[in-house]
Amino acid sequence: MYQRLKKNKTIRYTTITVILLFALNGFVLTSAFIGIKLHLFNDPGAVDYNDRYFQKLDDDYTTFQMDTSKNEVSRIAKFYAKLNILNEYYPLNAQLIQKAYVQHKNIALAERMIDAINLSMIDSNGYNSKINECNLLYSREATATSKSCNLFEWMNIIEWLDFKIAVRKDSALIDSASLAMDVEPRLVVCVLMGEQMRLFNSSREMYKKVISPLKILSVESNFALGVTGIKEEAAINAEKYLKDSTSIFYPGKKYVHLLDFHTGDITKERYDRLVNYRNHYYSYLYAAVILKEIRQQWLRSGFDISNRPEILATLYNVGYTVSVPKQNPSVGGSTIKIHDKNYTFGSLAYEFYYSGELADVFPYEPNCW
Repeated sequence: MYQRLKKNKTIRYTTITVILLFALNGFVLTSAFIGIKLHLFNDPGAVDYNDRYFQKLDDDYTTFQMDTSKNEVSRIAKFYAKLNILNEYYPLNAQLIQKAYVQHKNIALAERMIDAINLSMIDSNGYNSKINECNLLYSREATATSKSCNLFEWMNIIEWLDFKIAVRKDSALIDSASLAMDVEPRLVVCVLMGEQMRLFNSSREMYKKVISPLKILSVESNFALGVTGIKEEAAINAEKYLKDSTSIFYPGKKYVHLLDFHTGDITKERYDRLVNYRNHYYSYLYAAVILKEIRQQWLRSGFDISNRPEILATLYNVGYTVSVPKQNPSVGGSTIKIHDKNYTFGSLAYEFYYSGELADVFPYEPNCW
């Protein structure tokens, strides 16, 4: 009987305990549900003490994006100036930001990355002083004139705009001729544009009636020949030096047969090659040959003018006989008058080469020799 009572007690207590546990669990769940519904457990959080800084940056960027007068080139320059300042203090962070910009090419993102750094450097007086100087330096607005004009005056005239259209039509021929002689195409364009700008401004009637309306290059057929103004004597020398391995101008065995003739009348064939109104390939090829041969002459004399477009253009213009290798060569050549202002052939080539104009068609390839 005792054992029976004891067993009943155990069952009863166990049952009560289980019921109480379920009740307690139900109470907890119910309380949690009510608390969530009533937002009793919400963390009120905190407002970052830099909140106003973040808001100001966002407002500044919004205003900046709406202001179309801002120059992206200036923004990029300012970004790199600040990046250079950061590099003095935290090179690793500067490298990470620079890599991100190179990867994404997003100047707005890059500016925000710099501003994030500025927030963390707010207590660095030296850093902030330099950043403020940078902001003042790049806060100046471009004038109305400078926004609409090229620094190089001759690039603002209608003749230059016509030339750009015309030369684009011949880009494949220029590339082909340059490749045949392993000469940078942009160098061939340097001597081409010098000759064409001279003709555009000296033969005004021809320019107005034919060249400008049709957007074509002017082909010379008298003293100088073709679109690149090749003189007959220069053409004959170019052909001769291609085959003369003893000449200081000799460019190499690879180019020996580039200017071979296919008829018995060499004089006529040469003339027809250069004075071809439909196909200017040989004008560009002869120009490339002359540039290559002159460059070889100077190299063999111990002077490398590969990266001196102004010297190569000057020598191209004055001719083989005046090409005398020396330590400090002079820039010059024929005087070209463009809208009442005088330029030398070499200086005009120099300005064009480094201007960035037509770089999408004739990119910089100084190591292609």
